[in-house]
Amino acid sequence: MGLRIAVVGSGAIGGYYGARLGYGGSDVHFLMRGDLTQVREKGLYVRGRGENFRVAKVNCYNSTKEIGPCDLILIAVKAISNADLVDLIPPLLHERTMLLTLQNGLGNEEFLAAHFGAERVLGGLCFICLSRISRTEIECYDYGHIVIGEYGRKPGERIHAIASQFSACGIKCGIAEDLALERWRKLVWNIPFNGLSILAGGLDTAAILADEALHRVTLGLMNEVIDAANKCGHALESAAALEQIKRTGNMSAYKPATLLDWRAGKPLEVEAIWGEPLRRAAAAGANTPKLEMVYALLKALDAKRAQPEKETSR
Repeated sequence: MGLRIAVVGSGAIGGYYGARLGYGGSDVHFLMRGDLTQVREKGLYVRGRGENFRVAKVNCYNSTKEIGPCDLILIAVKAISNADLVDLIPPLLHERTMLLTLQNGLGNEEFLAAHFGAERVLGGLCFICLSRISRTEIECYDYGHIVIGEYGRKPGERIHAIASQFSACGIKCGIAEDLALERWRKLVWNIPFNGLSILAGGLDTAAILADEALHRVTLGLMNEVIDAANKCGHALESAAALEQIKRTGNMSAYKPATLLDWRAGKPLEVEAIWGEPLRRAAAAGANTPKLEMVYALLKALDAKRAQPEKETSR
């Protein structure tokens, strides 16, 4: 399946998977604006745990109109930028173009389905620790995998074909029988670690687990997410919490992407990662006081930083 692939959102996730596919011989085209000149001159470097390669010639552009129609679009922008996709995506579409969102949280598939048709929409969950350390370099801290699935449908021929192309390019790729269930499974990790890393003052995953009180809060949040998933009709096993704790303990100390965004002064994906799961949990009758508190605190912090400081006089 020789897909023509566009990457919209060329940060750590989009940059890594696009580079992996390009290095493996796929026909990949990146939307890059601020990074365009340097990437054209130097290419893209990926290094770190289990990775060490360079894509010397990168097909990159500053508009999707220049890229033109593609067979598969990897969407890796932050969920807070979804409104931009309404204008960015149409020049990339032909009759059978597939949209594969690699975004975190809940609601992204629904957004794409509402604007471009549910039949186009696929979802991917990236279980990997990455950071874009410069315009041309991506650092891999923990080797992982991706799981892809159909939005609202069982996996079919096209998902297997995409997974085969990913695997041929060195990407460990699984197929989700139930994409919605796997979304909740990833939230078991994202909700506590992304949230607590900020609320605890900039801690990495190792520091969170090493603190007895934060360890308990992490496990409590995980259990709330698992209960919410089940109340919402997704049979997520209770062992998922301890599995995530064990996996995280085996990782090197890692600063979650949301913490890096916070430190860089960027807005947070508060609604996709914490707000939408909380709203769905509440609608299903789940009791999630810890999640409610984390959401309220992050929302307040994010809103406060977005407002200009007002000088006061006495």
